Amino acid sequence: MPRTHKPRSTKKTAEAVAPAMPKTAAVIGLGYVGLPLLVELAAHGFKALGVDVDQSKIDAIRRGRSYIADVPSAAVKKYRDMGLIDATTDYARLSEADAISICVPTPLRKTKDPDLAYIVHAVESLAPHLKEGAIVILESTTYPGTTDELVLTRLETDGKKAGKDFYLAFSPERVDPGNPVYQTHNTPKVLGGFTPECTKRAAAFYGALFEKVEVVSSTRAAEMVKLLENTFRAVNIGLVNEMAVMCERLGLDVWEVIRAAASKPFGFMPFYPGPGLGGHCIPIDPLYLSWKLRSLNYTARFIELASEVNTSMPRYVVDRLMKSLNARGKAVKGARILILGVAYKRDVSDVRESPAIDAILLLRGLGAKVSYSDPFVPHLREHELDMKSVKLTAAAMKGADAVLVITDHKGIDYKSVAKNASYIFDARNALSGVKSKKIERL
Repeated sequence: MPRTHKPRSTKKTAEAVAPAMPKTAAVIGLGYVGLPLLVELAAHGFKALGVDVDQSKIDAIRRGRSYIADVPSAAVKKYRDMGLIDATTDYARLSEADAISICVPTPLRKTKDPDLAYIVHAVESLAPHLKEGAIVILESTTYPGTTDELVLTRLETDGKKAGKDFYLAFSPERVDPGNPVYQTHNTPKVLGGFTPECTKRAAAFYGALFEKVEVVSSTRAAEMVKLLENTFRAVNIGLVNEMAVMCERLGLDVWEVIRAAASKPFGFMPFYPGPGLGGHCIPIDPLYLSWKLRSLNYTARFIELASEVNTSMPRYVVDRLMKSLNARGKAVKGARILILGVAYKRDVSDVRESPAIDAILLLRGLGAKVSYSDPFVPHLREHELDMKSVKLTAAAMKGADAVLVITDHKGIDYKSVAKNASYIFDARNALSGVKSKKIERL
């Protein structure tokens, strides 16, 4: 969450600021990454210009309103009223910017290869308006080589050269929605430039924004850092998800096993199983690396296997639920299933790649009557789904043949759930402190 303090001075030592500190900084892409960065720029006294193709985002910012949970509307309004924040759909205004951060989405196609159309559009729209001496920093997650191969070639037009006429770098975004401790300003920033001068200038600029800048040798190294971070998480989550499947086969409680293993003060880091991966990073980013390595005739086996295990978890959860209903004399066809939580993680409203969507579609395909309750997601419009959250009342829980916990939001009264639901499948161990024969855990 960006801070709402008075703009701080950006003065550094002569060496850190050399040769010149940007005065106007732009952010292309005003989503979960871009809007917090825009407000952080304003909080440090920069004139911050946001650019996005979505007019509704521009209108919200100009009205002093935030559409991202981690960014208070009060902060947007404050810096808007001070004249430090503006937003537009007009790329021509990028000619005003001394520094530009590109924070556009990088999804995967259905074939699981990278879709870089948003980056291409942003860079090609920026190129005609690139100011002499401007710093350009790509933050969008992508495979090693993107900055040099895709961005550089599109900016080196009309004889312009990176490291001389403009300065190009890559710095991976590290946004963790809903994290109350690590936010934009205090999460260390990794950065690598195309040339040493690019690195120097970009690091000086970001050094005025972030508490720590970790410089690496190249844009490719910086790109790889982000992929290592999320591949590490994806592989370990895949491992513990498979451990959950094995423990179920062996008649063991995986949560008990993890808890005991975590008592070891060295050599073990606990990861926890769940109904599948969600969000825009962990399920997607490792596949960028896997795709790139296939072009080099190498199979990233850990990544491929982890992806296979993790994407199978929603079906595994549904299969377990179906078997449990059968054991209770209830067919899944026609069963009333109430899902608790459809956001991809606790206490956020983001439903991108949420395993709840897969679970709902699978259950509907089996003929179940599915509803959901999520205080953060009042309306779910994803894929062919168009559903509204129901209130988590005693009547709603008693009326369900099964309550399926997908997302463990903190604000849910799980004791009430345990009291009123006739059967609960807890895929997050949200009811860990409640003992009941009607509760089944992953």
